[in-house]
Amino acid sequence: MISMLASQEPTGKLGPEPWLTAPETVRVVTALQRDGADVRFVGGCVRDALAHKHVSDIDIGTPDLPDRVTALLAADGIKTVPTGIDHGTVTAVIDKRTFEITTLRRDVETDGRRAVVAYTDDWIVDSSRRDFTINALSATPNGDVYDYHNGIPDLAHGKVQFIGRADARIEEDHLRILRYFRFYGHYGRPPADVAAFNACRKHADKLHEISAERIRHEMLRILMSPDPADVFLLMKNAHVLDVVLPEAGNIGRLRATAWLSTRALVLDGLHADPIRRLGASLRADTDASAIGSRLRLSNRESDRLVKMTEIVHALREPLSENATQRLVHVHGGEAVADATILAWAERLAEVAKLPSDETAARRTMLEIALAWKSPTFPIDGKDAQALGLERGPQIGKVLRQVENWWAAGDFNADRDACLAQLQKAIQDIRTQKKPGNGR
Repeated sequence: MISMLASQEPTGKLGPEPWLTAPETVRVVTALQRDGADVRFVGGCVRDALAHKHVSDIDIGTPDLPDRVTALLAADGIKTVPTGIDHGTVTAVIDKRTFEITTLRRDVETDGRRAVVAYTDDWIVDSSRRDFTINALSATPNGDVYDYHNGIPDLAHGKVQFIGRADARIEEDHLRILRYFRFYGHYGRPPADVAAFNACRKHADKLHEISAERIRHEMLRILMSPDPADVFLLMKNAHVLDVVLPEAGNIGRLRATAWLSTRALVLDGLHADPIRRLGASLRADTDASAIGSRLRLSNRESDRLVKMTEIVHALREPLSENATQRLVHVHGGEAVADATILAWAERLAEVAKLPSDETAARRTMLEIALAWKSPTFPIDGKDAQALGLERGPQIGKVLRQVENWWAAGDFNADRDACLAQLQKAIQDIRTQKKPGNGR
């Protein structure tokens, strides 16, 4: 799997990186190098530094075994957590910064879902078990980059390709199908690598063997790519989307949603969001709650998905400011913002350029959903009981009636006015119950 063209000497250099010279990083590396071990940064932090992207996670490789890693760190007073000890990973914690430190490994046995590994001290062997060339880079603490699989030129040219035979790498771990589309979405440029695409299409059905949690993790990260609609189209052509999310038939709305939230609009509180983009991709007849259950979304994520897909149908035409405020009062600003963007994106998917007055109205709706705070309804059930209404479902019904009246008046009525309206509503109920009134 090692390219004959790739040098076994450093072939690149990291520029100045805050994370590389941060005191916490230096402290961890110094502790790990105490016995002279060849310690390097690996994977995503090296890739993202070379791609001039933000580095969030810092992974470190070492030939030392986990017990020795723990001892070296403990000797310097650094806290460790055995987060993946079965696979050779120890997490170092300094203040709020974490570092994943993994012993170099080689695969002994794979079955498409998990791997049995053994330790090694060979950096080339360790790099060869990684999935893509751009993920197999390593760098010394002074910034020298080792690239055994031509990952640097692939990264520069937007080429995402497997190390070695794509078929073999997918057979080792079926999740690599989704990982391919995730990395293509974030680092790739068309055309997609033919061997990788064909292997993903060939093995797409094997994703049925992967846990819902792992699929969810990859799908939400795919949805956060700059142009998720393009990635979804590629996944659809590879029959991958048919396996993991066949309900994603609204590619045009997904494209417009991503455009609105990242390029077309600049509003406080508006940003790319995977759950909103997931909702945007779904066909109108989709049971959103079933999607939430199948993808193992959290309760909050699932509720949000259901809300936006329910509300969007009421926003086919723009609402007035007062009507938008009423909707926010009932459903909350987040749900209305989600649905407003989806409805707007739906229109853009149908008509490339909307009338200026419609665009202005939809923007106003979105601004209200993002920033407007619903006032507190000034009366409650105790007030209804104080006016003589017995406890029971009738209290909730009459309070909703008064609250609707209050909201229709732009939420301007104060407590006294609401109490007067409540008294009137209760009187109407009593009148209806009197003999001779058809009750």
